[in-house]
Amino acid sequence: MISIKTKEEIAILREGGKRHAFILSELKKAVRPGVSTLELENLSAELIKEGGDKAAFLNYKPYGAKRPYPATLCVSINDAIVHGIPNENPQILKEGDIVSLDLGLVHKGLITDAAITVAVGEIDGDAKKLLSATEESLRIGISAVKAGKYTGDIGYAIARYVRPLGYGIIEELAGHGVGYKVHEDPYVPNFGEKGTGEVLQVGMVIAIEPMLNEGSKEIWLDKDGYTYRTKDGKRSAHFEHTVVVTKGGAEVLTML
Repeated sequence: MISIKTKEEIAILREGGKRHAFILSELKKAVRPGVSTLELENLSAELIKEGGDKAAFLNYKPYGAKRPYPATLCVSINDAIVHGIPNENPQILKEGDIVSLDLGLVHKGLITDAAITVAVGEIDGDAKKLLSATEESLRIGISAVKAGKYTGDIGYAIARYVRPLGYGIIEELAGHGVGYKVHEDPYVPNFGEKGTGEVLQVGMVIAIEPMLNEGSKEIWLDKDGYTYRTKDGKRSAHFEHTVVVTKGGAEVLTML
């Protein structure tokens, strides 16, 4: 069931979103060659605790999962698309890697969700183009949000921009409603047709999160039960914001 947040709840989500954006900005500063994924996990936990908030992902068990998620942060490197576990078999970041940092935050009982993909040191030109295109596709998806439009309009706008560039758009993973839970209705895919899906209503809070692959759209699930990877081993990038639907468009809640 789709939920509409009250003005009071949106004010709380706005506060939490700013805290969320600050944490991601601090994590981005910490990304460099030689840093371990465990260090990033510990830093995220520390920053969340300092703010008096809670980690939305820690011990969260999504539908179909065999076990709760064991970390505060998702850290996904290169061919890992999303949900990489940073504190089980920690990895060391290397020059030229790209790394997705995905965080869920609980502030005063309400949840925001956001992600960025960061360069580790100097990256090659193709990686720069991938990151730029994925971040731009998020901006385009957000610009398609307006009360009275549809979730399909968001996916259509993203795919219309991405497909001529030749990147794979992942179809099995998508954006979603958020606020009371980590994952709520509606389902917000990164492809679609105009005028299809759920009607966007004032006060709906959704996470829009395009995930683009350098190669094929095909993916597979790692044996850890959480990390999705590209089937062809090519790199993937991921950007995400939590937004609230307004009459005139979208207000991005997870932005400094």
